[in-house]
Amino acid sequence: MPIDPTLAYDDDNIFAKILRGEIPSTRVYEDEWAYAFEDINPQAEVHTLVIPKGRYVSWDDFSARAEAEEIAGFVRAVGKVARDKGLVETGYRMMANIGAHGGQEVAHLHVHLFGGEPLGPMIARR
Repeated sequence: MPIDPTLAYDDDNIFAKILRGEIPSTRVYEDEWAYAFEDINPQAEVHTLVIPKGRYVSWDDFSARAEAEEIAGFVRAVGKVARDKGLVETGYRMMANIGAHGGQEVAHLHVHLFGGEPLGPMIARR
């Protein structure tokens, strides 16, 4: 069920539990700013999630409260994961669902990286 991005951060969300090692994940990349892991229900040949290590609900929350170094570190991590996964040459899609209308289901900022195959239209047509 989509979430309201204005809600306070919930330390019991699934990504917080993954960061604490309480829920297993297949780690792809990790540094001081970000953690990347394989999606357990992939929607493309490559489907990797990248999350900041900080307590941020959404892109709006992150861009308003994170320090510049943390923002740069997270954005660089997303780019590194895309390069490491071999997605740059053929192309890929980055997606961050924000809020109820955007379809956000976990109240922790996360970026999906999709690739490895043609992805079709960006959104379903009305």
